[in-house]
Amino acid sequence: MLIVMEQGATSEMVAEVCRAVAALGLQAHPMAGSLRIAIGVTGNKHRIASDRIASLPGVSEIIHVTPPYRLVSRQTQAADTVVDVDGVSIGGPAFVVIAGPCSVESEEQCFAIAEKVSAAGAKLFRGGAFKPRTSPYSFQGLGEPGLRILRRVRERFGLKIVTEAVDTDSVETVAEFTDVLQIGARSMQNYSLLKKAGRTGKPILLKRGRSATLEELLMAAEYVLAEGNSRLILCERGVRTFASHTRNTLDLSAVPYVKANSHLPIIVDPSHGTGRRDQIVPLSRAALAVGADGLMVEVHHRPEQALSDGAQAITPDVFAELMIQLGRLAAALERTLA
Repeated sequence: MLIVMEQGATSEMVAEVCRAVAALGLQAHPMAGSLRIAIGVTGNKHRIASDRIASLPGVSEIIHVTPPYRLVSRQTQAADTVVDVDGVSIGGPAFVVIAGPCSVESEEQCFAIAEKVSAAGAKLFRGGAFKPRTSPYSFQGLGEPGLRILRRVRERFGLKIVTEAVDTDSVETVAEFTDVLQIGARSMQNYSLLKKAGRTGKPILLKRGRSATLEELLMAAEYVLAEGNSRLILCERGVRTFASHTRNTLDLSAVPYVKANSHLPIIVDPSHGTGRRDQIVPLSRAALAVGADGLMVEVHHRPEQALSDGAQAITPDVFAELMIQLGRLAAALERTLA
């Protein structure tokens, strides 16, 4: 941390700031410039709570040299984190694809979709058993019976399961049935949920909030890692902007930013990112090209009959063609498709 003093700050003001730094168990290093004095602070292992120092007389500005998120930072860990999901690696050289419906509607529906996406090369199956919806009158999911359907999908097709826990009450139940526990966009800053999910030890898929900055996303991830769980996958799924041509604005610039600032893997969800099935294929290709570690795509065998988000689901045939395209693009980029 660097403390910049105002022009004309007295020596007593500088000494008072140094005493405040020392009271925190840190070292202060005054540096005289041509116009003002700056005080460097060393000895901290975490970001310093600087509000008290900022309020001292003569302090002009405080500059944090280290990011507020420490455990997820690239400065703390230079090597990429690879999350192992029961034999499927996310964050390594291979591009991993997660596919499935927005909501679990029935065993017949899930089996029909799982058979197709598995044959096309998907490694994980997504499906919501608990659905937080904008309207209280919309389909809210099957609950635990939906989780049991997902378990049977795993047993039948060998696909790893990704599903969402929507509150602290459902965390342990969801963790029992799933391979990856998802924290949705609406819950990104539900800190009690993040901490409890982290304590399960399960791989966590953390989606970016609809209006969240990337720093806020990484700070949310810090809550999970602070519980001793480093098996975390970030997900860019679009943010709300003034644009009206899509449901959200898919921010693919998030991928290289996260790669530069964090060691955690990041995947892209173009289904929620756009809300339009005609944009899923091109933006899936773009996600691979920009360096994402994987993809989460909504697939439904009868999207016109889907109980939720049918407009952003592609059919199994389109998904199969997408996987062929991704395989070719991965080879051109000297990567592999898991």
